[in-house]
Amino acid sequence: MAIALTAVEKIATRHAVGLPAGGIVRSGEIITIRPRHVMTHDNTGAVIPKFRQMGATTIHDPRQPVFAIDHDIQNTSAENLGKYARIAAFAREHGIDFYPEGTGIAHQIMVEQGYVVPGSMVVGSDSHSNLYGAIHCLGTPVVRTDAASLWATGVTWWQVPPVARVTLRGRLRNGAAGKDVIITLCGLFRNDEVLNHAVEFFGDGVASLSIEERMTIANMTTEWGALVGLFPFDEVTRAFLQSRADYFAAGQRPGLRSPRSLGNYTRDDVDSWWAGRHELLADDEASYAAELELDLDSVTPHVCGPNDVKTMVSLADLEPRRVRVQKAWLMSCVNARGEDLAAAAAIVRGKKVAEGVEFYLAAVSAEVQAAAERAGHWQDLLAAGAIALPAGCGTCIGLGRGTIRAGEVGISATNRNFEGRMGDRNGQVYLGSPAVVAASALMGHLCSPTPGESTKPRGSYHRTAVATSTGGVARMIDGFPASLKGRLWFLDRDNLNTDGIFAGKHTYNDSLTPEQMAEVIFENYDPAFRTLARPGDIIVSGYNFGTGSSREQAATALKYFGIPCAIAASFSETYKRNAFNNGFVVFECPALVDELRSIEHKTPSAMVGEIEIDHARGRAAWAGRQFPFTALSPTAQELVVAGGAETVVRNRLQQSA
Repeated sequence: MAIALTAVEKIATRHAVGLPAGGIVRSGEIITIRPRHVMTHDNTGAVIPKFRQMGATTIHDPRQPVFAIDHDIQNTSAENLGKYARIAAFAREHGIDFYPEGTGIAHQIMVEQGYVVPGSMVVGSDSHSNLYGAIHCLGTPVVRTDAASLWATGVTWWQVPPVARVTLRGRLRNGAAGKDVIITLCGLFRNDEVLNHAVEFFGDGVASLSIEERMTIANMTTEWGALVGLFPFDEVTRAFLQSRADYFAAGQRPGLRSPRSLGNYTRDDVDSWWAGRHELLADDEASYAAELELDLDSVTPHVCGPNDVKTMVSLADLEPRRVRVQKAWLMSCVNARGEDLAAAAAIVRGKKVAEGVEFYLAAVSAEVQAAAERAGHWQDLLAAGAIALPAGCGTCIGLGRGTIRAGEVGISATNRNFEGRMGDRNGQVYLGSPAVVAASALMGHLCSPTPGESTKPRGSYHRTAVATSTGGVARMIDGFPASLKGRLWFLDRDNLNTDGIFAGKHTYNDSLTPEQMAEVIFENYDPAFRTLARPGDIIVSGYNFGTGSSREQAATALKYFGIPCAIAASFSETYKRNAFNNGFVVFECPALVDELRSIEHKTPSAMVGEIEIDHARGRAAWAGRQFPFTALSPTAQELVVAGGAETVVRNRLQQSA
């Protein structure tokens, strides 16, 4: 009898390497994968030296990588332009598809230009690669080291995550949008219900959502804590793919500098995928680790914040408070597409942005901006007082014009509002839909685009499988320390994000030395920490440590400071991947965190005595008590002993040579 599989398991099986004939993969298994594509953006500049340090000289498959420059494109310094020129030269040398600055945000390019197709697996060295799930593609983030490994060998490792089933019922009310759906999911189910899961969307409500709304929702499953946000391959998807096939047939391929692209398809391809879609969709009897449900007709315009994605507030409740705003942003890979610009333009048409408000505007791509100009939406926004920026990320990550200042309040259509991410850590940022951003910019305070009553979202959650593995005895490999002792610092914060650990403004400064990186750790969380801590100290934090960006410096900077390991109640899987790929030890010990939280701490970082860690037995000893954790596998130990995945890949290349 055939085993029933989720869609994630089916697609992962298609891209797994080394399976026996007829073999399948299941959630929890660590597999070797060969994704269809790997995307890198500005961080390509940091991947290139990693690739070379691995001993690689040629790209394993030049059709697999895609480069799209998008993050720091407002930076016209000689240093940054030089980096972009080196990336372009590397692409030309190796025959890699390259999209220069101004073409658009990388995730949008991957979809617009046809690299993302149903049933494929596409990874990106960026945490919002979940977006590809809108097209029924297994999109998931990898880290820079993985990207270099893929360039060199075509493969990397991946652990198939547990899968959650999310059923969407009904239709959205007038005034609510896809952004309100994902804000509601993040706020209603905010206790790690889908942390490090893949999410598969089902239900009659899915058919009512456009591809652009699905892209918004899939994109921000990242902020929800998920590794994948997968929508089904249905008639809406088919129609979108057909429209793009017509675009490719017309020969419109902006920015390409190589004829070797895999980034196109025809209507015949779409028809073929459609005919075989049953092989891509989840089996009816597939098992899920969790099941959630949301009634779309109970979703109303909400914002989340300030400075917290999972704090959801109904605008109907918030409006009477007249929360003044000084900044508004309509941009980013989550919300700056055609429907978003049209919705905002309809609100501001013939009106003016309120005095004292700066309203910044950037399309998700040059193609989208050109379409908005043809429709008149772009002109309506500019006439209302919007300040145009180039198609790219920019202010979303705190780069370029329009960053928030201390004491200011902003409303943003971006996907993150972490403290300090979009500018000064003493500014406050709320997230909302493009319509909410436009309406708030006009009124000068947070408000809904449509009047309405506060409605409590209706949803349910049921966990069907719970991981129980803790403690145990590990096989220790030579060179890995069986035990460790050090002073313990407690950083009492759930969802301590990568912006709090290593500020976004430093991410693309590739000239920073390890010593300089160590000097800026926790700048947006607790700057005092680095003046009080010392090498050899161990840190412990709350749930979902390292959420947010996939930047590896949030792990390596701690390693460079001299912190031998980090402990948390739970980690973002992407952070954990970055840590082990760079030889930095992390492990989860929720019992220790719960015990530490029974004691009052008056500062963001508190030194709480000494801890002794027994890696062999999976035990941590603190204050006379023993706390179990899952002992590290030999694979994880090997990465640490080698100093990271670069060395492991280098050894593999030398052996194959």
